[in-house]
Amino acid sequence: MQQTAVSYKERNFKPVIEKCDGCERVVADDGVNYCQSYLNPEAKWRLGICNFATHAKPEITVTKVRINPLKAAKRASKGK
Repeated sequence: MQQTAVSYKERNFKPVIEKCDGCERVVADDGVNYCQSYLNPEAKWRLGICNFATHAKPEITVTKVRINPLKAAKRASKGK
């Protein structure tokens, strides 16, 4: 049984966009870079960060919550 290699171009993969530069999932085939995980990389970046991106991490914002001191004292006295 002979196996034939299929290129990314034959499988309807679209080339990566600028935001994909630096990702570990980018594969070069015939001088063009393709994403090995997704057919249309531009669609993954349309709503924000691509969930397959290995080079981009989402920004996490930490907000400080003000706790009522009376409620905190009651919770602490319950022995929780």
